[in-house]
Amino acid sequence: MTIVKRDGCGPSDTDNVGLRIGAIFIILVTSLIGTMFPVLTKRVAFMRNIVPNIVFEFAKFFGSGVILATALIHLLEPAADNELGPANQLALGGCISDAWGEYPYAFGICLASLFATFVIELIAFRIGTARLEKLGIADAHAHPGVHHFPQGEEDGMHPPETLENLDATEQGLAAKKMVNEGSASVEEFIDASESNPAIAQILGVAILEFGVIFHSLIIGLTLATSGPDEFTTLFVVIIFHQMFEGLGLGTRLAFLRLPDSWTWVPFFGALLYSIVTPLGMAIGVGVRQSISMGAEGASITSGVLDSISAGILLYTATVELIAHEFIFNEYYHKCSWQKVVFVLVSFALGAGIMALLGKWA
Repeated sequence: MTIVKRDGCGPSDTDNVGLRIGAIFIILVTSLIGTMFPVLTKRVAFMRNIVPNIVFEFAKFFGSGVILATALIHLLEPAADNELGPANQLALGGCISDAWGEYPYAFGICLASLFATFVIELIAFRIGTARLEKLGIADAHAHPGVHHFPQGEEDGMHPPETLENLDATEQGLAAKKMVNEGSASVEEFIDASESNPAIAQILGVAILEFGVIFHSLIIGLTLATSGPDEFTTLFVVIIFHQMFEGLGLGTRLAFLRLPDSWTWVPFFGALLYSIVTPLGMAIGVGVRQSISMGAEGASITSGVLDSISAGILLYTATVELIAHEFIFNEYYHKCSWQKVVFVLVSFALGAGIMALLGKWA
């Protein structure tokens, strides 16, 4: 009797090809639902009138919490522990060289990614702002709540009297005045990102989308090549993962303040996010007999990409989603405590649920 020892870093045993192919379309639909819901309800007139502002607010901050938890629990932790960590060394029965255990490479790559993201955004913002100033289509102020020199009335995207062109303090006062005068029956939801110049909004969302696309591709590959014992659990968890993360990205896309000729951008961004994970799954199904996410090359590649994505999303979550929305947004300095508690609970709920999902995937 010959005993064949299976290589732990070789191709995974896969089955139920039909179910894996069907999962591609299920993930596509759930990703579209999560991403398109805020985009459609914000930008399609009849849906905007049906959906109350509090839904936008909840989705926005719930999604922000999801992004933060994704960076730490779903990207950095597995990269540092399972993919590039000591537990995956050959000496311990893993797949990567023992040299990878001599330094916390996942954290180092994450740090470099975070710093590179900051530098790229700074340079791009300076160049983009200068370009927009020459074109006369955007205000040059950096963030809401920061004092700046006002430009004239050359901004062609919105009339100067609309809320979008006021700074955060003026927006809050204007909303309060609207309530006091009876023009609105509830406290208006003023989105901080809408008072940013176009270049800042576009850069922030582009960085966020770039980060989630990186690891969404790896998620698809991992699901398609996973073994039969873990496929079902991983599949269910990834459905919620993609929907919640899509909600976070979709709310950022929905609130982009763009010229009329660029109104297609939020829909394109939502579609791009939705197809990346199914694309990774399709690739994984096609090469499932020759690839394993546990093999040395695949494990290192996955760990590096997860670490890069973690740095990008950590920067996005802490700077773009937390600092800009709370610290630099004077609306939340002056609004009721009930509103502050509501958005904080929404944020914590998104982060908590996403962190809990990390128990299974």
